[in-house]
Amino acid sequence: MTKATEGEADIVIFDLEDAVAEDAKPEARKAICAFLKTRDNSEHARLWVRVNPLDGPHTAEDLAAIMPGRPGGIMLPKSRGRQDVEELDRILTPLEMELGIAPGSTPVIALVTEVAAAMFTTGDYAGAPRLVAMTWGAEDLADSIGAMSNRGEDGEYSFTYELARSLTLLGAAAATVPAIETIDGDFRNLDGLKKRAERVRRDGYRGMLAIHPAQVPVINAAFSPSEEEIAEAREIIAVFEANPGAGTIGHKGKMLDRPHLSRAQQLLAQVRD
Repeated sequence: MTKATEGEADIVIFDLEDAVAEDAKPEARKAICAFLKTRDNSEHARLWVRVNPLDGPHTAEDLAAIMPGRPGGIMLPKSRGRQDVEELDRILTPLEMELGIAPGSTPVIALVTEVAAAMFTTGDYAGAPRLVAMTWGAEDLADSIGAMSNRGEDGEYSFTYELARSLTLLGAAAATVPAIETIDGDFRNLDGLKKRAERVRRDGYRGMLAIHPAQVPVINAAFSPSEEEIAEAREIIAVFEANPGAGTIGHKGKMLDRPHLSRAQQLLAQVRD
């Protein structure tokens, strides 16, 4: 936990789910809460916890044990739909009130494709309480549907998992929250990670999960707008500001319309954030 916290990741997620054996969960809860209590208050916003899924027996105990440590947020795995985020909100709110934490102030990121049924609810999260981002998972989805592998012969995700990625992106856009790409388990292949991160960023993803410290600088670089992209965005905005009544504008041999302006503004908003 110390090593992860001292790294460059924007968010550090301590795990109570898959990385922790059943009989080790009580001690893991205590360890995470104790660690959180040793950190300066200014650090807590980036120190999150992945709890166990709501269809199992552990979620309420996880939250009761870790919330006194005031984690910066909660990752909800195997979310089956908006109703799971709402149920998590119902559990969290009285805990926050009891601990003197502002009700509703603990944000949530939901893993929305880890079970087969959840694939059909990715578009239902708009307005869900506490939700600040959505991400997806390929490994648990493969297990849920009984697949032997989630990869094709070329090593890329096969259709069902590319569909999960696309549905997560569309669902996050509908919910007006960032879409976060799933992990890359091959943490030694940093060149492959770079290509994948750059690709999903072009598609609309706004970040990516990492499982190893070496992945974090690669991901940060891939999702940071380049100086050339920033300059181009500013130029596009300036062109439209100079022609406020125009719907389309010819510029450098291309036709620019309002979607180009919107994308430029969104890119600069990322830089400001």
